[in-house]
Amino acid sequence: MLGFDRVTFDPRIMAGQACIRGMRIPVSLVVNLVAHGKQASEILEEYPDLELEDIRQALEYASWLVREKVYTRELLEGVV
Repeated sequence: MLGFDRVTFDPRIMAGQACIRGMRIPVSLVVNLVAHGKQASEILEEYPDLELEDIRQALEYASWLVREKVYTRELLEGVV
């Protein structure tokens, strides 16, 4: 997972969820705010510890996750 230096995982913080720079701000929260129409400037105002690059990397990380390939048993067995 190269290139996501602001996305961190620590089992002691938010039960190991992907968070921003070790803070108790989950990547999922940032992505959800953007998905519901919040502008980056609004997010930065509500969460002053965040930086614009944090938001960008949260979105890029989410994009990376949904590009993951899933191999079903049928596909692996050549049924599909």
